[in-house]
Amino acid sequence: MICAKNITMEFDGFAALKNLNCEIPDGVIYGLVGSNGAGKSTFLRLLSGVYKPKSGEITVDGEPLYENPKIKKDILYVPDELYFLPQSSMRVMANFYAAAYENFSFERFYQLVNTFGLDENANINTFSKGMKRQASTILALSAMPKYLFFDETFDGLDPVMRNLVKQVIYNDVLERKTTTIITSHSLRELEDTCDQLALLHKGGIVFESDIQNLKTSLFKIQVAFDEIFDRSRFENIRILDYTQMGSVATFIAKGNREETVDLLRAKNPLLLDVLPLNLEEVFIYEMEALGYAFKDILM
Repeated sequence: MICAKNITMEFDGFAALKNLNCEIPDGVIYGLVGSNGAGKSTFLRLLSGVYKPKSGEITVDGEPLYENPKIKKDILYVPDELYFLPQSSMRVMANFYAAAYENFSFERFYQLVNTFGLDENANINTFSKGMKRQASTILALSAMPKYLFFDETFDGLDPVMRNLVKQVIYNDVLERKTTTIITSHSLRELEDTCDQLALLHKGGIVFESDIQNLKTSLFKIQVAFDEIFDRSRFENIRILDYTQMGSVATFIAKGNREETVDLLRAKNPLLLDVLPLNLEEVFIYEMEALGYAFKDILM
């Protein structure tokens, strides 16, 4: 298990992370989404032991992470800005990874190279952006780490390759119980990939949820009355977004769902439904409640 307690990280006086707390269980795909500059990449570098937090502690399997070779040998971080040795091929990079990771599997490496259809002897500099992303994924999975961190995993990949990358990551989690953390600006990519999702904003996690059981104080209401009405009829309900077409109003409410429904029933509506929110709606309105137009950055 990964445990981050009261993590603060600063750069030249700027706080990239502020008192961040989270626990990430073993054998899950954990997604991080957030606004630009929210601290996603910084958090992954801290979890990889690249940075040392200014304050707070990160432990992995109960042991401190920073400058701990025993733990770090089981961690592999694939950054957003990829790096390969100058003029190297995938074969050369595989040898490089094998020198650092004792569990590196050449059998798996060749299997994945064949699956993705890349040439392990070609100069990686000749690869497209998407091919380089594929190459980094192949090398990371071949290293057989226990903890695998991807920053902007699907950047540059076409739809076919995105699905293939998702599938090989799924298989890794299922077969080896790898704990995988993925960052992305695209909720659509993360929603069908991750077991858990966290929303990072201004250096802290403000929302965390199991995908299969969204825990949020937000909900959508559809209500109708047989007389003329407007938004003022619901002034005792906290409404984040409101639309009305004729006698039917639809709005996003925040608060206690049962209490809100009871208040509405007392108004004798013709129609009253509590509708499910999809993940994108949850994150959009959670962010807007914090004063950030999150929908502007969703892909």
